[in-house]
Amino acid sequence: MNFDITVLGSNSALPTAQRFSSCHILNVRNKLFMVDCGEGTQIQLRKYKISFAKINHIFISHLHGDHVFGLPGMISSFDLLGRDHDVHIYAHADLKRIMDPYFAFFARQLNFKIVYHDINPSKHALVYNDRSLEVWTLPLNHSTPTCGFLFKEKPVSPNIRRDMVDFYKLGIKDIKLVKEGKDFVTPDGEIVANSRLTTQLHVPRSYAYCSDTAYAPLLPQLIKGIDLLYHEATFGLDLEKRAVQTKHSTTADAARVATEAGVKQLMIGHFSARYNKPETLLIETKQGFENTILAEDGLTLKL
Repeated sequence: MNFDITVLGSNSALPTAQRFSSCHILNVRNKLFMVDCGEGTQIQLRKYKISFAKINHIFISHLHGDHVFGLPGMISSFDLLGRDHDVHIYAHADLKRIMDPYFAFFARQLNFKIVYHDINPSKHALVYNDRSLEVWTLPLNHSTPTCGFLFKEKPVSPNIRRDMVDFYKLGIKDIKLVKEGKDFVTPDGEIVANSRLTTQLHVPRSYAYCSDTAYAPLLPQLIKGIDLLYHEATFGLDLEKRAVQTKHSTTADAARVATEAGVKQLMIGHFSARYNKPETLLIETKQGFENTILAEDGLTLKL
């Protein structure tokens, strides 16, 4: 069962020929979720052969242009491609107010609905829930209301050992209870632990997207022990004062959050266009958190 993250844009406000603005695609069991939609996102979807039709849920961290300028063009392309099913957008309430005039002028007769789900960036709240995934907001510390998103895969029912079914002569009702995590009690009153009856072949995976933020003290507790943290490192230590002024993170800030949260892996991104070679930012971050990688356009991580 796949749980893959593809980076479509890894730069900050100014896109370059090599790095587009912010956008990630999460593929969970063949459902596609988009996080942020910077300018040129639809070009990247084409380039990396990602299906337009499978993107049904879009999460917007905040309303700065490099995170939303790609939406109008992409929505228009959805219509030109014959889309007939709804698009759900999770964002600050102001996004609808911004986008409605555009669509009223350029896309008056869409064959699908744009369904807006208002979120409160200052709250840690469940904003999406289905059989395989939960999505939670993560309050961040930026110059405009901003949140990250925590994607948590739900557990899969364990496999029941066939030899245990035969040995204890488990019936249909017994099997159902065991799959729900219950122990089995024999007719003689013996308690058979659930762990003895089952094998858990799948460990739920988790990924947090945290872009555009100064150090947020409460964040590490909300993402404790996750598999992958994407955290902005817009500036190196040479521009620490600029980071403070703009409420962005340095390489040291990203490493600090990853360390305090005890995450398994850190991916840094949202690089300032000042850095022609972000590899220097990777070297700095690794000094504080060794298991760090660079976000690169087209990179896919399989968790």
